[in-house]
Formats: sequence, structure tokens, C-alpha cells
Amino acid sequence: MSQAEKAKFDPYRIRADFEILQQTIHKNKPLVYLDNTASTQRPRVVIEAMTRCYESSYANVHRGIHWLSELASAQYEEAREKVARFINAANPREVIFTSGTTASLNLVSVAWGGANVTAGDEVLLTIMEHHSNIVPWQQLAGNVGAKVRFAKIDEAGNLDLEDFASKLSEKTKVVSVSAISNVLGTVNPVGKIVEMAHKVGAIVVVDAAQHVPHAATDVQGWNADFVAFSGHKMLGPSGIGVLWGRESLLESMPPFLGGGSMISSVTTEGYEVGELPAKFEAGTPPIAQAIGLGAAIDYLNSLDLMAIGEHENKLTTLAYQKMSEIDGLKIIGPEPPNRACMLSFTIDGVASQDLAIMLDRKGVAIRAGHHCAMPLHDFLGLRNSCRASFYLYNTEEDVDVLVESTIAAVEKLR
Repeated sequence: MSQAEKAKFDPYRIRADFEILQQTIHKNKPLVYLDNTASTQRPRVVIEAMTRCYESSYANVHRGIHWLSELASAQYEEAREKVARFINAANPREVIFTSGTTASLNLVSVAWGGANVTAGDEVLLTIMEHHSNIVPWQQLAGNVGAKVRFAKIDEAGNLDLEDFASKLSEKTKVVSVSAISNVLGTVNPVGKIVEMAHKVGAIVVVDAAQHVPHAATDVQGWNADFVAFSGHKMLGPSGIGVLWGRESLLESMPPFLGGGSMISSVTTEGYEVGELPAKFEAGTPPIAQAIGLGAAIDYLNSLDLMAIGEHENKLTTLAYQKMSEIDGLKIIGPEPPNRACMLSFTIDGVASQDLAIMLDRKGVAIRAGHHCAMPLHDFLGLRNSCRASFYLYNTEEDVDVLVESTIAAVEKLR
């Protein structure tokens, strides 16, 4: 596709690639899928790529000398190369396939943290982190006697950089932050955070699960040390994630899991660790899922990430303006354009779960709860919230249905 064709972003044409979005639910209500921050849908080409794998080229990788194994191995490694190019990694060896962002963050906390963080050290997070970027560090701290600290946000929902700086010290060994908050939509200044953290000698881990699907991600440009993200949030299958790490750091870390693939030799006396990336991919890997992720990257590359971002910003701004007019509705987080493609909100006198149920009856899928961010909700004085999130296949009509359905539901619930 030419650049001119890419620039002509048409969500209606894109929707035709997603069979799941063509259906009606609850007595012929068109499905309006607005839970993209939790998980996106898959275009037909991703499903077909995985089906082809299972039907014509599936075998275990890197272990057989037969034709199927060699074909599957080539396709698996081709997917790794696609990921490396997509995030501008220096080398595909730096791309580790995992089961998801959670697994990637646990790998870093156990393998790097277990070898480098000791009693008295500190790990600095932000109060807006997802549980998957909190609990692994709390587990590490509990095991070694370290301390986990949290930087605050300001009234607008942006990271308080002064508070963040005040909590950085020579004790800080790890700074782990989300590039984009999965609740607030806050876009964090990753480059600035990395610069500040490196000055005190800390490594930086970036949870990029909400960033990679929506904007160009340059791991070398960020200058971070580790970056984690998931396939299912970027049109790919579930069960596949990525940990990118600096090659020198990955080389210095002990393996995360033991078993097949991650070794070069095993005897009754011990074992020798294999080379990257196999060192961190013990056991049978997610073969078809990796191939599906590669197909998702091909699909995103056939469009234009900048055009996708502009489309999402347009929908987010429209939703922000219209939802703000609903009596008693409060949107959490920064105002557009300083937020990513989601709206989390509460409504006076209306329980979030009740609203989500009412919207579902209208065919509108949103998320209600704490969104795996309980510390953030506690900080904001909230038990839970509703969240509507947008992606490349959503339209202005989806926003209108969201607004109209919310107004109707609030009238009934009150």
C-alpha cells in the first residue's frame, strides 16, 4: 500500500476485516466493542495465518531436522525479526517471546532483580501502574528486603515529576513505569523518566502494553533497559508477549526458567545455558501465537500508525466532549489531546457494574471495575470506574451509541 493510500484512513473499510464486529447481540443490537484497552479483536489475516500454521506448517521449533520443523522454525524466527523491526530493536536476539506483558515483567523482576536488588535497595513505580507492574516488584522486595515506592500524580492525572524526582536516590535500583496508563490514558514522558533514572544508576523497565498498539515505539530512542508488551492488545493472539532487553543486560542475567531449549548442554553434574534468545525461552514456545503476532504487525504496517493515532485522538476527543455533558459524570485523567484512546469515568449515584450491564444490553461493551489498578483507585478515592476504549476499527457512530446508551441507562438507574 502506498503512503497516500495509508493516509486515507477508513475505519469502515477496516471493520470489514474483523468478522467478530459484524454480528449483533441481545435481540439484534449491533456490537459496539469499546473494551480495547483490555484486549483488541483480531483481523481475518491474523486468524488465517494461525490456521495455516496449524494446517500446514506446525511442528516444534529448533529441535527437528525434518521439513516441518525447519519450516516452523523459520516462520517463528521471522516473527521475531518483524517484532524487532517494529520496535526498532538493535538485534532480534534482544526480543524474547513470553506469554504476555505480565510474564515479561516477572521475568525481569526475578532474573535481573533477583541477581541485582538486595536489602535496603528501592524500586520506584508510579501510582498509576497496572498490577502486573506492581506485584512482581512487591514479591521481589519481600524476598530480599527491598522497598517499593510510588510516585504520585497531579490533579490532572499526569505524573508528578517533582515527586518522582524526590523519590529517586542512590538506593533506587529499578524504575518501572507504564508508557501509557491503562486507566487515565496518561502518556508518560518515557525519555525524561529514563534520563532521570539513569542519572542515579537505576535501570528502567517500561510497560508498553498500551503504547505499542497505538503509536510508533522506538526502544532505542527511549534508551530504556527493558520494554514489555502483549500481542492481544495489538490485534494479535493471546498467549504471546514480548520482552525486549538490552543485549548486555540479558547476557548478564540468569535464566528465568529451566528446561528444554534454554540450554546448550546438560549432564548429571549440571548444565550450560544457551545463547540469546533461547536462554529465556524454556520449553515449547508459543509457535502459532508468534506467527499470529507477526501477521498482526504486518497488518498494522499496512496502515499507518500516525493515521491510527489521529483517528483514535479524534474519537477520544469527541467522546470526552459528549460524555462530559452528562449530568454527574466525571472523567478521570488528562483532557484531550493529552491522553490516549480511553475514557475512564464515574457517574454520581450510578454503580459502575450496573452501568456496564445496562450498556451491554444495548450492545455496547465497556469495562467496569478497578482495571487491575487498585492502588490508583485508592489514591483517587474511588472503588471502581467505567472505561470505554477505542481502536482503529471504532467509528464516530460507536461514540454516539456510547453516549446515547449511557444517557438512557443513567435515567433508568437513577
